[in-house]
Amino acid sequence: MTQEIKNWEFPAPNAVLVLEDETALYGFGVGIEGTAIGEVCFNTAMTGYEEILSDPSYAEQIVTFTFPHIGNVGSNDEDDETSNHAAPAAKGMIIREAITSPSNYRNTQHLSKWLEQRGLIGLSGVDTRAITLRIRDHGMFNAAIAYQKDGAFDIPALAAQVRAFKGLEGADLAHSVSRGEIQEWKEGRWHWNEGFTEANTRKHIVAYDFGAKKNILRCLSEAGCNVTLVPANMDSDAIMAIEADGYFLSNGPGDPAATGERVLPTISRMIESGKPVFGICLGHQLLGLALGAKTIKMAQGHHGANHPVKDLTTGKVEITSMNHGFAIDRNSLPEGISETHVSLFDGSNCGIQADGKPIFSVQHHPEASPGPQDSYYLFDRFVAAMEH
Repeated sequence: MTQEIKNWEFPAPNAVLVLEDETALYGFGVGIEGTAIGEVCFNTAMTGYEEILSDPSYAEQIVTFTFPHIGNVGSNDEDDETSNHAAPAAKGMIIREAITSPSNYRNTQHLSKWLEQRGLIGLSGVDTRAITLRIRDHGMFNAAIAYQKDGAFDIPALAAQVRAFKGLEGADLAHSVSRGEIQEWKEGRWHWNEGFTEANTRKHIVAYDFGAKKNILRCLSEAGCNVTLVPANMDSDAIMAIEADGYFLSNGPGDPAATGERVLPTISRMIESGKPVFGICLGHQLLGLALGAKTIKMAQGHHGANHPVKDLTTGKVEITSMNHGFAIDRNSLPEGISETHVSLFDGSNCGIQADGKPIFSVQHHPEASPGPQDSYYLFDRFVAAMEH
């Protein structure tokens, strides 16, 4: 009995990742056609791809997901983390497997459609392990991600665009993702069968917006804060004229030293006010600079939802969500500033406080979107500082 052998036809690659030395990794495109240039990082989270891609802290970055099944639960408007809808977030994504059909009761559309609506390019079918190993061994690198349905690419021209990209070091990106006007925020966290509820607020805070995530604002509201968001480029006198019980410094993208050139005078005034100050991510780095520390560019950065961090004030270890490529140089902390949290991956600084003052910050993301919820207590600690 003879058996017919079918000649399987595979689609030709129609997307590519190009490095500055013209190294090219071919795959298949999702999202929109076009080209994007950025710094390539990897994220180890198994959930929350929509929250990651919509996080303004990823501005000018292309996210490589180490988890192979990205897109399997679809997408929805509730999980979008960009609180300023005009703000750019990630430049694109790289995944191992093709996006599968979504299977989740909260899904409203396929991830590829979600990418199209937000003008993002995706590349699938490449060896994400090889990219991750390269970053681990040699640090994050700049690259172009391109998608053309005809599969025609000018590799030397794309490599030239990559070489012309200045990178994140020295880049003040917070002002490009911050909102343009003052906004009041009252929405609390999402609750099962209730959705987002308006929280019972007790204290009024000014939140300095460097690219704030929605879930951070929701957690502040849930903890009892009436939040007034102010733009990163707002006049210092106008910010300090707002009656507030405390100040919050948000997450955001780019080099903290570059952003600090414009905002450190205002943060210094917040510190001098004697009122509680709480910072997260970029806000943590900026608070460190304002207190006299220095920041450094990391080789691989921390991106994921499985990062162990030790709270030195309690001795407890928390599993945290992180997204940063810069860090406070722990060796530069001046007298009177204590290290409160440390990464158990590499020993880098993850938290500081001003001794004897209600001023503190953390590098990780206690709002856990995505990620574990071990660090929610920090929002309550901030409110308690304002109440006492």
